[in-house]
Formats: sequence, structure tokens, C-alpha cells
Amino acid sequence: MDIQEILAILPHRYPFLLVDRILEIDPGKQIVALKNVSMNEPFFQGHFPKHPIMPGVLIIEAMAQAGAVLAYKSSKENEGKLVFFLGIDKAKFRKPVYPGDQLRIEVSVVRERPPFWKLKGMAYVEGTLYAEAELKAMLGEEGAKE
Repeated sequence: MDIQEILAILPHRYPFLLVDRILEIDPGKQIVALKNVSMNEPFFQGHFPKHPIMPGVLIIEAMAQAGAVLAYKSSKENEGKLVFFLGIDKAKFRKPVYPGDQLRIEVSVVRERPPFWKLKGMAYVEGTLYAEAELKAMLGEEGAKE
């Protein structure tokens, strides 16, 4: 999937869209996405000016966005729905992500009980695990207030 297909699914836009390309998708099972980390990212101005590191929370968000694409493409009744991030467990950050790195984000389904999803996200740079987390999400109605 290219960026246009991703934009058709995710409501995020620059500077908060953190998925550049989908390399592989096996609906109901797994997705592999890329995030090209550039020095031009606005968060590097303050995190940290003399030692730029991608914030861990944004690595988790990139996993969540890839997981949202997976959940959306895995659901047969997704028209007009959004994927909402519900929670995170067991987050671990093993190495810092720097400008120039390319994150390979792999998200797999742990459990699905519509409309709820439990996912396992892993982020790699050049084949080395940099971060991982368990994510919880739900497919819900766009514009719904609860």
C-alpha cells in the first residue's frame, strides 16, 4: 500500500501521520509497515536539540497506526469506521531511534473479538529490535461520542 491508500484509511495527517508505506498485509494476522525518520520531523526541534531522538511515545503511535490499518483491512464491515487506540501494555524501548533510521514496524493480531483488538507491535531498525508493545484498539463509528 502506498501513502494514498494509507491516507484513505487513517484520519492522521502531517505532522502526525507516522506510517509511510505498507510492505505486507495479511488481513486478520499481520502487517509490516515503514516509517522513514527524517531530521525534518518537527519533534526533533525539542527532543533533543543537540541529541535528536525519536520519542518512544511516537514509536508506539507508529505501531498503533499500522495496527489500525491492519484492523481496518481485516474487518468486513469497516465502512465509515475508525480504529481507536484503547491501551498499551508491556512497552519496552531497547535502543534510541535517530534521524536517518528507517523503522520497520511489524504488528500481529494476538486476539480479535469484534469490535476489540489486541495486537503485538515490534519496531526494528536494520533487523534489530528497537521497541515493542502490546496494543489494544477498537473499531468504532466515526464521530461517535460515548
